Amino acid sequence: MFLNYFYLQYFYAMIVLEQLKLLVNLARIDGDMGGNERTYIINIGKAHGFPESSVETLFYSSHEAIIAKELTADQKFNYIFNLVQLMKLDERLYEEEIKFCASTAAKLGYKPEVMFELMLKVKSTEMTRDEKAALQKLTDQYLN
Repeated sequence: MFLNYFYLQYFYAMIVLEQLKLLVNLARIDGDMGGNERTYIINIGKAHGFPESSVETLFYSSHEAIIAKELTADQKFNYIFNLVQLMKLDERLYEEEIKFCASTAAKLGYKPEVMFELMLKVKSTEMTRDEKAALQKLTDQYLN
């Protein structure tokens, strides 16, 4: 039982780490990783138990995009939601960023139309739990 718990904790940490790497890759696309983007990524890492210093080390290079096959619908939503929110954070949308998010959504098992919903409904500011829950319910309809 202890080993199962340890494995689940390790697996969850790896999922979050891969998500942080995807966020860093997205933030690097436009060539200008702003302070708001860095803070956003650091805060996600800290919320999941990663020390700020370990998240900071991710900013120094691009990373291979690895998406676990065993993600839950909640985890998939968090991946794509955080990517789109980060993309909208600097209030400038670049074609390469949109393509990156769409490609990631496809790898997560979403139909391409999900990006339209996300681009319209994800805010660059804090969203309430109810807003996120409604958006997740909507985006779940686009899962293959």
